[in-house]
Amino acid sequence: MQKRLTAIAIVFMLLFTMLYMRIYIIVNDQKYISAAADQTKCSLRVGNTNGNIYDRNFNKLVNNDTEFIAAINPTASAAAEVLPHVTNKDEYYSQIIYGSPFVCGVDQKDFISEDITAFETPKRYGKNQLACHVIGYVRDGTGVTGIESAYDEFLRSHTQTNKVTYGIDGQGTVLQGLKKVVQSDEEMKAGVVLTLDKYIQAICELAGGKMEKGAVVVMDVQSGDILGMASFPSYSTENLGEALSDENSPLINRCLYSYNVGSIFKLVTALAAFEQGIDESFSYKCTGSDTVDEQVFMCHDHSGHGTQDMTQAMSNSCNTYFIKLAEKTDVGIFHDTAERLGFGIPISLALGINSSGGNLQTIEELEIPAEKANFSFGQGKLLASPIQICRMTAAIANEGKLYIPRLVRGVSEDGKNIINEEQEKFVRVFDRDTAFRLQDLMIASVNGNPNSKARPKNVRAAGKTSTAQTGSFDDKDEEICHGWITGYFPISQPKYSVTVLCEGGGYGNDCAAPVFKEIAERISDIYK
Repeated sequence: MQKRLTAIAIVFMLLFTMLYMRIYIIVNDQKYISAAADQTKCSLRVGNTNGNIYDRNFNKLVNNDTEFIAAINPTASAAAEVLPHVTNKDEYYSQIIYGSPFVCGVDQKDFISEDITAFETPKRYGKNQLACHVIGYVRDGTGVTGIESAYDEFLRSHTQTNKVTYGIDGQGTVLQGLKKVVQSDEEMKAGVVLTLDKYIQAICELAGGKMEKGAVVVMDVQSGDILGMASFPSYSTENLGEALSDENSPLINRCLYSYNVGSIFKLVTALAAFEQGIDESFSYKCTGSDTVDEQVFMCHDHSGHGTQDMTQAMSNSCNTYFIKLAEKTDVGIFHDTAERLGFGIPISLALGINSSGGNLQTIEELEIPAEKANFSFGQGKLLASPIQICRMTAAIANEGKLYIPRLVRGVSEDGKNIINEEQEKFVRVFDRDTAFRLQDLMIASVNGNPNSKARPKNVRAAGKTSTAQTGSFDDKDEEICHGWITGYFPISQPKYSVTVLCEGGGYGNDCAAPVFKEIAERISDIYK
């Protein structure tokens, strides 16, 4: 019996020794010490700023405006002081009932109570947000559209935040007498760098805002960089539900959509004629209409323009002249010229940001005389986006180099330098002399036309307007037409190509040309 009791005692001693050693290990293990410490702390993240989106000169396009956010330990005195300054009362009341520290928006930074810690933090989108169609927006911490989506991983992997840490008891109540710890990250520097120019973008949105629906694209003719890209109507990220239900579809980026082109395509017809060996002296007498394969085509001036050469016909935008010019041009040359200028070819600007390729008729379709006649002045099945048209115009202005349009320069970690910036790329689509001949046609179209509304007061510009028929009719049984203008300036040393689309706006000279004029004047004022 005594031996059995001794054995049992020895077993208990061994078990007690093992338990003691285990407790000693746990008590001294840093992992368990940290876990215990964490259970007596409460850390609140106050504000969360993701990576910036910059313009070409490192001006921020997001995170410019600020808002106040507070970490609150809900003592009686803190609650009484902060309540008049809370920006969302429903959110405030839903959190204060738990008695634990929480975060809410306020309208100021300075408070007397030590239980209120407020920060002025960047607000992702401003009240008058620029380039909303390019930037896109974030939902539930993820980029949904635009650059926010294309560079979601990079932008969300860079975060600036503030943190307030309290000592708490088992019920989550802050322990009095323990000092809170406040930490703040350095200002966000990393970001995506676009080719947009903040001031040119603002000009595009100001001038284009007069259109109910439409698009404006401004491009650097010497690089293909997109300096401004604005779609109308615009929208607010704070009212996405309203934008979704708007019949004018403000969420779509009309710069990337394809539309009926109209008379700006006469520049392509002229180029094809040059390649056929036909020059500007080719003349034709416009009587107001022409019949092709038993189909009557009307000029916009039903009384006719009379006898005119190519320069006069471009200035007068004579449809029948270009029908006759196309008849003299080989179908293969005509089609190849349009394709070489980018018609029918989509353009990728960034992941998920793609310009439609539009529609370019096949050679077989153009062998039908009436289809070729429609094609000659940009009608029929031909469709193109404002980006495509602006790109073509830039090629005319820069003596024949067709650039791949660029919207993103690259990314930056320090807000000063770009990592692995991709260089500009182009193909030569016609020679210098041909470019000068096309430029002369565009110069005549603006400066040789006394009725042109596209002439800026402070700079000489060249351009071509369109009134593109759509085949659709409004409730008054009147055909809906898109107004266009595409052009460049200054004439002597071209820097900017500008394309304006006024969707459903009627005559290009009435709705699009004044927008072009204002953009040219304002850009020339700030970049003299």
